[in-house]
Amino acid sequence: MAEVFEMTHPLVRHHITILRDSRTPPALFRAQTRRLATLLGAQATADLPLREARVSTPITDFVGSELAVRLALVPILRAGLGLVEPLLELLPEAEVWHLGMYRDEKTSQPVEYYCKLRADNPCDVGMVLDPMLATGGSVLSAIEALKRWGCPDIRVLSVIASQPGIDRLRREHPDVKVYVCAIDPELNDRNFIVPGLGDAGDRIFNT
Repeated sequence: MAEVFEMTHPLVRHHITILRDSRTPPALFRAQTRRLATLLGAQATADLPLREARVSTPITDFVGSELAVRLALVPILRAGLGLVEPLLELLPEAEVWHLGMYRDEKTSQPVEYYCKLRADNPCDVGMVLDPMLATGGSVLSAIEALKRWGCPDIRVLSVIASQPGIDRLRREHPDVKVYVCAIDPELNDRNFIVPGLGDAGDRIFNT
C-alpha cells in the first residue's frame, strides 16, 4: 500500500483553517498556500539520501552533507504553480517540469494538454504538486507520466486530499508516497472535496 503522511503539526492546522475560509482574499490565500507548501516540503524531503561534502568555513575545514539525488518538481497546471516557489526556496537546484491538465466538467476526468518531460535522463525523485487531490485522476495521470519517464521515486504533495482519492491512489500506485496537510472524508456530486476549500486554482489566481 502507498505510504500516506497526513500532517498534524499545529501550524498546519492553523494555516489550513485560514485557507479553507471562504472570506480569505486571494493574496492571503496565496500566502497560506506557500506556508503550507513549505511545511509539506520539509516533511516530504525528510528521508532524502545525503553524501559527504567538504567545505572550508572562515575558521577551518568542515565535513558536511549535501543531497545525493536529482530532484524534479512537477506541478500540475495551473493550481500546482502555487506550490512551486516555496519548494524552490527549499530545493533551489531542483528541476521544474510542467504537466498541463484540466478537468472535464461533464465527466470529471483529466484531459492532458501539455507534457514536455524529456525523453531520457529521468530524475531520481519526482514530486507531483497539486493542491487538491479529489478523485485522483490528474495526479494518477502525472504519476503515470513520471513512470514512463523512468523516475524511480515518485512523491505526491497536496494540501487537501479526499479519502476516495487517497484510496484510489493506494490501489493503483502502491509504491508512491503521498504527503498531505489534511484528508477530507468525501466528494460531493460534482467531485469537489467536502469540506475542502472550493477550486484552488480559482482562489490562487483570483478568477
